[in-house]
Amino acid sequence: MSTRLLGLLLVLPALAVIVLLFVVPLGNSLIGAFEVADGFGFGNFTKSFQLYTSDIIFTVVIVSLSTAIIGVLSIAIGGYLVLGENPRAVAILRWLYRWPLFIPFIVVGQILRTFLAKNGLMNNILVGAGIITPLQAVSFLDWRGIVIAFVWKQTPFVTMLVAGAMASIDRSNMEAARNLGASRLRILIEIIVPQVATTLMVGLVLSFVTMMSVLSVPLMINAQTPTMITADIAFRINAYGDYGVANALGLISLVASACVGWFYLRQTMKERS
Repeated sequence: MSTRLLGLLLVLPALAVIVLLFVVPLGNSLIGAFEVADGFGFGNFTKSFQLYTSDIIFTVVIVSLSTAIIGVLSIAIGGYLVLGENPRAVAILRWLYRWPLFIPFIVVGQILRTFLAKNGLMNNILVGAGIITPLQAVSFLDWRGIVIAFVWKQTPFVTMLVAGAMASIDRSNMEAARNLGASRLRILIEIIVPQVATTLMVGLVLSFVTMMSVLSVPLMINAQTPTMITADIAFRINAYGDYGVANALGLISLVASACVGWFYLRQTMKERS
């Protein structure tokens, strides 16, 4: 009995943190999303869809596109780290790809704002190299800038998971395929990727949820409409003090993230069964 009590006491601090910092705020947000002037109803959701339908679609499309690009790049980088034949190039790539992992999103937004602007570093380099003229310079501070920021920031995280899973695969299958004449690309797609699909899915789901919650990047890069749900939530609270619509938008974002999580859990259960 004393051992059980000791175990419970050890778990209580972590459980209290989860309840106080996650469960209670989530419950208040869920209740607040349905609170209207005369009680409870769907008024906040109706207003949210009337005002921000395009932003909701924009958010889901941007995050989904970024997630797909992250998946492709992480497979490509991880595959080269495992199958690359140039040791020096592999070492340099292994050293370089992790850098964005340690940069906060707000710094990413500031860096890319100065890099992707019409008079930013990227266009200045292209003009200086004679590739484009100053009149041909185009600003990328729109949906493209958000995608670039998300992909640049989250690709190292997914790549680190995928590359570790790829490195743990038995290389005998790869060597056998190579002896039979299979190219490195075919080995990557047909042998390696199926074996790391679960790890890849975990990384992409975590990246999707992370990108759904980012506020600094859309505020700093995309100063136009449509924009992401997080910017709308901040606007409703700061400009109008409208916590009802803000909570409704937050619940919509939660549902979108939960759908991705449900898809991952469903695929995992299928594989285990």
